[in-house]
Amino acid sequence: MQSLPVIAVTAGEPAGIGADICLRLPDRARQAGAQIVVLADRSLLAARAAALHLSVGLRDWNPLLPPQAGMLDVLHLPLSAQVAPGRLDPANAPYVLALLDRALAGCQSGEFAAMVTAPVHKGVINDAGIAFTGHTEYLAERTQTRRVVMMLAGGGLRVALVTTHLPLRAVPAAVTGTAIAETLRILHREMGRKYGIPKPRILVAGLNPHAGEGGYLGREEIDVIIPVLEQLRAEEGMLLLGPLPADTMFSPPVLARGDCVLAMYHDQGLTALKYASFGHGINVTLGLPIIRTSVDHGTAVELAGSGQADPGSLFVAIEQAIEMAERVSRKS
Repeated sequence: MQSLPVIAVTAGEPAGIGADICLRLPDRARQAGAQIVVLADRSLLAARAAALHLSVGLRDWNPLLPPQAGMLDVLHLPLSAQVAPGRLDPANAPYVLALLDRALAGCQSGEFAAMVTAPVHKGVINDAGIAFTGHTEYLAERTQTRRVVMMLAGGGLRVALVTTHLPLRAVPAAVTGTAIAETLRILHREMGRKYGIPKPRILVAGLNPHAGEGGYLGREEIDVIIPVLEQLRAEEGMLLLGPLPADTMFSPPVLARGDCVLAMYHDQGLTALKYASFGHGINVTLGLPIIRTSVDHGTAVELAGSGQADPGSLFVAIEQAIEMAERVSRKS
């Protein structure tokens, strides 16, 4: 029987660069010490390999076969409609979601140790009449997980978010004491479980400029954030520093005092991280009953089929998924 961890990689939006970067994986499996299976339409991968002049063998997924040089293991799921690189088509939205559902089912059954996701295009899925705000929210709903945490890692940073894909005007109402407390509990637990840091030092951002300037620039820090931090320090012994002004918390002296950062909203935390790591950072969903990592970039439809797509983020996401799977396996 196959003893290597099996990592399922979903190829994502078929008109984007997902297929391009997945086709760079055949020799990565041997180097990473895992069995990697790509969930995609086999004909899509074959056509894209031909367009990119890549000599990649496509082999039907069989868990009993070890990784083979130059060979990509494929779990075939058929496209809903024909696809051309760079041309988005809402008709393929069901196919994109079918990849996620199959990978998730395999993780839940134990067939796969983790899932790694190539990028999807939120807009075209919604154009198909399917409400979709992102992988994070979709997987939470599918696993009936009430709260999950999006964390991006790269460039020496780990940045988690209290709120994710919300319009900026909706953020203040969503930054509640309950949301902050639940997010911190998940982040604290998962830093131990998936990163081997049982007592993480967490740097917590304020919501307002200068962390509210003592209430002159907003009272969310005084009324919401500080009471939660004080409670978790006293009752659960968490090591929490903050609330900190977001414009200075990413300076090296401040970052040296923590193991991870908690930002209140998407761009507050991810602008700095993507500047430090773009192309080689990853997205990790914390709080799910499975392990899921992802690239930190979009579908880049303008690069599909051009040979210019950088697979670096996908490589890192797979390496991190393997490390997490092995760490979780040792603990269980």
